[in-house]
Amino acid sequence: MNINFTKYADGLVPAIVQDTNTKTVLMLGFMNQAAVDATLAEGKVTFYSRSKNRLWTKGEESGNFLNYISMSLDCDQDSLLIQANPEGPVCHMGTDTCWGEDNNTSIAFLNKLEQIIADRKKADPSSSYVASLFAKGINKIAQKVGEEAVEMVIEAKDNNEQLFLDESADLLFHYMILLQSKGYALADVAKVLAQRHKP
Repeated sequence: MNINFTKYADGLVPAIVQDTNTKTVLMLGFMNQAAVDATLAEGKVTFYSRSKNRLWTKGEESGNFLNYISMSLDCDQDSLLIQANPEGPVCHMGTDTCWGEDNNTSIAFLNKLEQIIADRKKADPSSSYVASLFAKGINKIAQKVGEEAVEMVIEAKDNNEQLFLDESADLLFHYMILLQSKGYALADVAKVLAQRHKP
């Protein structure tokens, strides 16, 4: 990347950190070339601390590291967007973000699960359940979704909440496989639902 470190007087560029799964903005820091190099080399997001006047790896004291995933440059080449997986709260105040917002990962895990399914689709069918389903084709995948739906309905009529949740998870998992086999993602379904919504 050709980062423009000369635009600002201190030679630093702003670096926005975003949770790679939830897309929540976690914090803002500043980087110079040495901080970028350290981040890429060590896999831990590292900034240039203006108060400490040195490189500072987020979590070096607290243990709440930001595990580096990727980095992109804005259109003016003077701001960075960093994707990371946080270990624990990001803010020194003990909150998930520096704005005091919760970084809820439960629903956002579905984004990661979609990628896991896409990765395992390419695996050896003898070593991956997901790959074996894709290898058997759309009919088998659709059949599996139907079976899981029936099992969920059965559990919904009983009082065992854990079994109901387990079957619900099985159904959603297989539905996500079916979506990918048809070339779609959950975002495509969400778009249809949003279009149907009439406030």
